[in-house]
Amino acid sequence: MPDTVSIQNIAAYKFAPMQDLRDLRACLLAKCKGWNLKGTILLSPEGINLFVAGEASGIEALLAELRSLPGLADLAPKYSETDHQPFRRMLVRLKKEIITFGVEGINPALRTSPKLQARELKQWLDEGRPVTLLDTRNDYEVKLGTFKNALPIGIDTFRQFPDAVRKLPEEMKDQPVVMFCTGGIRCEKAGPFMEREGFKHILQLDGGILKYFEECGGEHYDGECFVFDQRVGVDPALQETESTQCFQCQSPLSPEDQRHERYVRNESCPYCFTEPVDKMLENIATRHEAIARITSPLPGSKPYENLRPFNIPAACDGMPLAEALARLVVPVGREAWVTACESGRILNANHEPVKPEQIVYGGQRYLHKLGEITEPDVNVSINILHEDEAIIVLNKPAPLPVHPGGRFNRNTLRHILHEVYQPQKPRQAHRLDANTSGVMVYARTRHFAGIIQPQFTAGEVAKFYLVRVKGHPDQDAFSCDAPIGNESGTMGTREVDDANGRKSRTEFKVLRRDGDGTALLEARPLTGRTNQIRLHLAHLGWPVVGDQAYLSGVQRGDTQTHEPDDAPLCLHSSRIQFVHPLTRQTVEFTAPPPAWAV
Repeated sequence: MPDTVSIQNIAAYKFAPMQDLRDLRACLLAKCKGWNLKGTILLSPEGINLFVAGEASGIEALLAELRSLPGLADLAPKYSETDHQPFRRMLVRLKKEIITFGVEGINPALRTSPKLQARELKQWLDEGRPVTLLDTRNDYEVKLGTFKNALPIGIDTFRQFPDAVRKLPEEMKDQPVVMFCTGGIRCEKAGPFMEREGFKHILQLDGGILKYFEECGGEHYDGECFVFDQRVGVDPALQETESTQCFQCQSPLSPEDQRHERYVRNESCPYCFTEPVDKMLENIATRHEAIARITSPLPGSKPYENLRPFNIPAACDGMPLAEALARLVVPVGREAWVTACESGRILNANHEPVKPEQIVYGGQRYLHKLGEITEPDVNVSINILHEDEAIIVLNKPAPLPVHPGGRFNRNTLRHILHEVYQPQKPRQAHRLDANTSGVMVYARTRHFAGIIQPQFTAGEVAKFYLVRVKGHPDQDAFSCDAPIGNESGTMGTREVDDANGRKSRTEFKVLRRDGDGTALLEARPLTGRTNQIRLHLAHLGWPVVGDQAYLSGVQRGDTQTHEPDDAPLCLHSSRIQFVHPLTRQTVEFTAPPPAWAV
C-alpha cells in the first residue's frame, strides 16, 4: 500500500445477542481481506469488539456490513488516522466474551451503569467538582498516561478487577465515581459489578479516553493513551506517538525509556534488564550504606509535628467542618472539634488553619495537628538479599513495623525503603507483623506490584516460617483449620470464631524437640489471616515463645510492637516461593535463621 494513502483506524464495540457466529466469522474474514483491511474482530454470543484499519472505502464497506446485522444498526466507531497500516494481518476470532471478565450475571446488553459524556466530565473537572476518577485499565496501560489525580485500580489483567474492587476503601461506596478505560468497553462490565458490590454513585465515561481526546483534547490528562496495535500510544490529537513496547517483557516504553542506557532494541528495557551478579552485589552494598546513613540516628528519633489526615466522604458533603469531623470520629464530639479549629490545630490541604463553620465537600483533605512526637526505637538491621529491576527481597529485622500506624511513621520499613530507593517507592507484596522477622518481597514499580501481589491474594505463593513453641507437640506433622474472626482485640489479637470466622489453614512440621521444653517447628500458612500462625498454635496448646499477646503468664504491655531489648517473638519468615514478574519462572528466597532457631 503506497505511503501516501491515508489509513483510517476504527475501534468499536457493541453488546448485543449474536448467533451463527461460525458462519459470520468466515463471511467477515473473506470480505475484510477483499477490502484489504487488517486488524482484529472479536465475535461472541454477547456482542462484537473490533480494531480495524484500512482505506476509507473498505472501512465504510465493513461498517455497512456490520450495521446490517441484528442489534448492530447503531454501531458507532471511533476514528483516527495514520500514514501506515498499524496491523500485520486480519483476524476474526470467536470468544466466550468480547472482553474477558469471568463474572457470571453481568450482561451489558440488558443493563449497564449510567454514562457521562466527555464534555460533561471536562466541565466537572474545570469546576473542580469532587469526584473519584477510577482508571479500570491494566497497570502497563496506565504507565503511558491517565487523567490527573486518577486512581488506578492496580491490576495486570481485567480478570483481576473484581478482587481489586473489593480492596477499595469502604468510604468510596458513598462517593461519586467516574470510571474510564480506553474506549469504554471494560466499564460496561466494571460498572454493574461495582454496583453489585455496593458502590452507589457509579458513572462510566462514554467512549472512554479516545472519545474524550476526540471531543475535549488533552485537558486534565497527563501523557498519552495506550492502544492495542503497533502504534502503542496515541496523543490527545489521536496521533501516533513515539512510544513502543519492549520486545522481551512487553512493557510500554516512552521516548525517555528508549533513551535509557539499559534499553536494547529487540532485547531488553529498563524494566527487564538483568544485572550481572557482581553488579547486583555492588548495588546491594550501596543500599546497605544508604540504610546505615538514613537510620543513624533513627528518622523518628527527632521530635516532629504529627499530622493526622482526614478525607471527607461524600456523605458529609455540604456539612460544616466541625460537624463532619464529629461524624468521622465518633468518640469526639462537635464541641471538641470546634475548640481544635479555633486553636489552629485543624488545617486544610495547604496547611492553613480553618474555621469550624467551613463548609466541606466530599474528597477534600484536612489535617489534625496532634503536637510533636518522638517515635520509639526499632531494630533497623535490614539486610537486602536480592535486588533486580523488578523486585527487592530482604530479611526484615524485629521489632520493626512495616508500614506507618499508631506510634510509628518514620521508624518504619516503608519510610526507610522509600528514602533509600527514591525516587522509586517500593511496594510491599505482602506483610509481616512488626515483631516477626524474615524474608519479605517488594516490587520496584506499580507495574510489577500488579503482577506479584495477586499471587499472594490468590494463595499461589508458598510461605514457610520457623517458629519456636512452648512444649513438645505429640505428632511430627499436624495442621489447624480453626476459623479466625475479623474483630481485633487487645494488642490487635484475633480469636477463633467457629460460627462466623474466615476459613484458615496452617500446616506444621516438628523439626526438633529441645531439652528446655520448647520445640522448633516449620509452619506453612495456606491462607493469609491476621496472626494466623500465632493464633493457631495457641489454640492447639503450643503457643509461640515470646508472644506477649497469646502466651499465658507473660507480662503484657499496652503496645503491640516490642522494644528492641525485649525477648524476641520466635517467629521467622524463612523461605518464600513465587513467580518472578520478569522471567515468569518460580523463584525461591531464604532468610538466614535467627539465633533462637539455630
